[in-house]
Amino acid sequence: MPVLERTHAGSPKPYPSLASGGYRCRIWVDDFGRRQSPWLGGRYLCAMTERAENLAPVPGDQTLPAERLKAFADAVVAIAMTLLILPLMESVGDAAADGLATIEWLNENAGQLFSFALSFLLIANFWLTHHRLFAGIHRVTAGLLWLTIAWMFTIVWLPIATALLGQLEEDAGQKVLYIGTLAMTSLVMLLIRLYVLRHPALHDIPRPRLRSGLVADVVMLALFLLALAVAVLFPAVGYWAMFLLLLVAPLHRLLVRQE
Repeated sequence: MPVLERTHAGSPKPYPSLASGGYRCRIWVDDFGRRQSPWLGGRYLCAMTERAENLAPVPGDQTLPAERLKAFADAVVAIAMTLLILPLMESVGDAAADGLATIEWLNENAGQLFSFALSFLLIANFWLTHHRLFAGIHRVTAGLLWLTIAWMFTIVWLPIATALLGQLEEDAGQKVLYIGTLAMTSLVMLLIRLYVLRHPALHDIPRPRLRSGLVADVVMLALFLLALAVAVLFPAVGYWAMFLLLLVAPLHRLLVRQE
């Protein structure tokens, strides 16, 4: 079944598909598969968008199907979220050996329970943001691949920062490590979205939606940095400064409305 067709320049009408979904013209190419303006003889490259991994390779194309990277990122996030619970699992065994009651165990591990719930919620939010963005990305370049790996690195590191938060005495270094990791995750996601915005051939996401996502990323990054500053400068406030993140949605709506 052919999945790749080309039409002459100036002919944007897609070919009918032999499967559901149809063909859609995405980029202009020359006879060697390189990006080429239609005014210089480029031709539409039309391909099925239902399953990007089935597309026949174009000569000179340095991109890869995005599906394997999406699956890899999902697996990494799932493992990181699972690792968050391991310190609590160990504490249950210790509590049983010491003959503690359930209420006593809850009281002793209140800090770890809080850090687990907080980190689990934050990683879930990071994954949702990543998932919504990559739902519209069909091809990846080496640059986008490495940016995503950097994003996964920050996610995998978060269980370590969470364990420090739950088991050690609170200090400035601990706050910098934990909230700083969250800020780095937001920063890398911002860089990923900027990269995607500058490479329209990789996706079919509307530009206004990408710009709205950029605003949300900037707001979240700014609030993480503000929360870090408040937590370090005002030790009595501590991690309660993280509640500043509740301002992400209203600030995002306000800024988008003003554009």
